[in-house]
Amino acid sequence: MKWLLIAVTSAAALAAFLWIAGSLLPKSHTASRALRLKQPPEEVWKAITDRTAMPSWRPNVAAVERLPDQNEHEVWQEVYKNGWKSPLETVVWEPPWRLVGRIADPNLAFGGTWTYEITPASSGCALKITEEGEVYNPVFRLFSRFSDQRRTITEYLTSLARKFGEAADFEN
Repeated sequence: MKWLLIAVTSAAALAAFLWIAGSLLPKSHTASRALRLKQPPEEVWKAITDRTAMPSWRPNVAAVERLPDQNEHEVWQEVYKNGWKSPLETVVWEPPWRLVGRIADPNLAFGGTWTYEITPASSGCALKITEEGEVYNPVFRLFSRFSDQRRTITEYLTSLARKFGEAADFEN
């Protein structure tokens, strides 16, 4: 019985420590990555905005579904192969240069925006994605600070490069 009390007390102390440590960290973070592509800006724009085609080149996306508009903006839901769903609202649409999407569910443990910026270059273009994220749950926030906050951006850009038959040529 004594070992059970020690185990429960230790687990509660660890949970309290993680919660407090995460609470001391800022909710917001910024992560950014840029990719050089041999494609013209219009082709890259078409790829990143053709939502229904995304499952064909993004290996972790099973489906993309159109949802009702919010705030007079279109909303899409990405359904991942692990079953998780992410509704995304398009808040800025400036073809073929700038797109901003925002997580459209305020009940998730995190939120924020992805800004896609396409810049022409002599041999194609560069696509920069900047995440302005927030992690609301202090425990998740603590763990996110010790992980690569650019991981999802990197996976997305690597998949996009593969879609065009290119190797991922990162600028940063």
